This record gives sequence, C-alpha cells and structure tokens, in this order.
Amino acid sequence: MSRIPSVSIVIPTLNSEGTLGSCLQSIANQDYPKDRIEIIIADGGSKDRTLEIAKGFTKSIVLNHLKTGEAGKAVGVKEAKNEIIALIDSDNILDRRDWLLRMVEPLQDGEIAGSEPLYYIYRKQDSYITRYCALMGMNDPLCLFLGNYDRYCRITNKWTEMKVREWDRGGYLCVQLDERHLPTIGANGFLVRRELLQKCAVADYLFDIDVVYELVKQGYTNFAKVDIGIVHIFSGSLSTFARKQRRRIRDHAYYKSLGLRKYPWSSLSKVRLLKFVLYTIFVVPLLAQVLRGYCRKRDRAWLFHLPTCWVTLLVYASETVRNSFRTKPEDRGKWQREE
Repeated sequence: MSRIPSVSIVIPTLNSEGTLGSCLQSIANQDYPKDRIEIIIADGGSKDRTLEIAKGFTKSIVLNHLKTGEAGKAVGVKEAKNEIIALIDSDNILDRRDWLLRMVEPLQDGEIAGSEPLYYIYRKQDSYITRYCALMGMNDPLCLFLGNYDRYCRITNKWTEMKVREWDRGGYLCVQLDERHLPTIGANGFLVRRELLQKCAVADYLFDIDVVYELVKQGYTNFAKVDIGIVHIFSGSLSTFARKQRRRIRDHAYYKSLGLRKYPWSSLSKVRLLKFVLYTIFVVPLLAQVLRGYCRKRDRAWLFHLPTCWVTLLVYASETVRNSFRTKPEDRGKWQREE
C-alpha cells in the first residue's frame, strides 16, 4: 500500500454492553497505525455499562438524542475528521488483525467509492441465530427471495443475485452497481470515502443502503467486495427476531412517509415476493432450501429457516396493514440489546 489513509470508525450504541467490548477490542488489535484511526461512539442514552466500556478505548463519545442506529451514524459521521469513514456496528467483530488494511486497500484506486466484506464469519461457538444468519449471508430471509442480499449465501453460492458487473482484482471484487439492480450494501463493516459521503443528504439519519443508492445515482458506481468476512452477532431468540423485523418495517414506513428513504424497495420483483409467500405457505420448498444449505455446511441452525420465514411473512403482512392506517416508529426508549 503506497500510503495508509486515516480512518474514522463510527459505532452507534444503545445498551450494547454485551457485544461492544469484543467489537472495540478487535479494532484495538488491528495492525493499523494507531495515529491513523479515530473511534467515535454515538450513544443513544445507554443505561448499562456501554459508556464505561467505550471509555476504555476512546474519548470520542457523542450523544445521539434520536437513539436509533441510523441517527447515531449520522451524528458520528458529522464528528469524523479522517479520509475514510468506517461504519461498524457494536455487534460486529473484526476477526483478523489485517482486516482494516485489507478493507482500505481497494480505496487506493480512486475510482472505487467504498468497500465491504464479502461474507459473514461463521463460528461454531455462536448462537444458532447468529450461525444461521452467517450461513445465509443476511438477517432477513425475504432478501433471499428478492435476491438483493449482499453477503455470500450458502444456499445459492452467490453474494448477490442482482445484475452487477464484477472484476476479480485478486483480494477483492470490483463491482459496478446500477441503481435499478442494487444489493443492500452499506452496513456491518462498510467503508466509504468521507469526501463522497459529504455529497449525500445525511441530516438527522444515515440509512446505509440509501447512501449507496445516492452515490450510484451521482455516478460513483464502483465498489469493492473484499474477500474477507466480518462477525455479526445476532443476539436473542425467535421473539427477538420477530421484534427486530417489526421494528425494521415500522421504521421504514415512517421514514418513507417523511420522504427520508431513497432505496427503491417497491421496484423489486413482485414475482419473487410472491415466490416467498408461496414457499413459506407450502413449507416443502423451504425444506429443500434447508437441505441444500445443510449439504454445504452441516449445522442444525439451518432449521431456523422455517420459523424465520413464517415470522417474516406474518410480521410483514400485519405491519403492512397496520402502516396503511398509522406510521409511527417503535419507541426505543426502553429498548435493550438481548443476549
């Protein structure tokens, strides 16, 4: 690498004591010049040990009055001073010491706007939900059917089914994105040039995929999918999963009603959406997907695919009806990450 750029790592937090320590320790372990890194914690008013843990690693802690992760990212980005912005969540772990060096390397190419890991790290010791999400390459099974996921999936042996052009550059894929066929890039270890991020409409909220959508529309179409992974810990149970699905769709409907969301979800294939509904109702096609995944990686966590699809269908259907009458984001004042 000809020159090591400075990096601002932005981490939104809210009652994140269960995962934040591991996240920050993995950053501290990086083989990257410490004077080229700043860590910014944007906290939404944690009541647990989150701030105590954060103070052991950084002095840059700012208050996120709006509490949500998207608002925290916006607050943190406004505080950032370095050339590259790294959006890392408190439940992410960088599993190798050269992670940041590998992620920054593609950005030496002036035509590449941002970079993202190719897959989620699978670890045997993690909870069944975390293992399932790592194997799937996504946290929402609906994306498997829509095809707009952005991490390697062991069912399809692909990192996305969107029509993107890509070139193998050795340690990473250079992908050329199209606003009509855009994978859900932008979260869990996404790096982007600060100068480009400043060209996006980031006010009180920074929505990951919307930022990428804006950049692509402005002509910044080249991104890197780096051939490394990142750990994404999905804590809790099936009820936690259902609650997160509910919060996701409620928030999206609310912010869309305010004109703040840009990614064209409504343009995605209705045929694929119908396929999700039919597969879920008749179950047998889901079992075929489970079997295909299990043959590629033997883990009973694959069985979680059935209830997650059913929960997703029920939640999305009920929330779509609800949001046709009312659009209000879920109150996160008492929300706490579940272990």
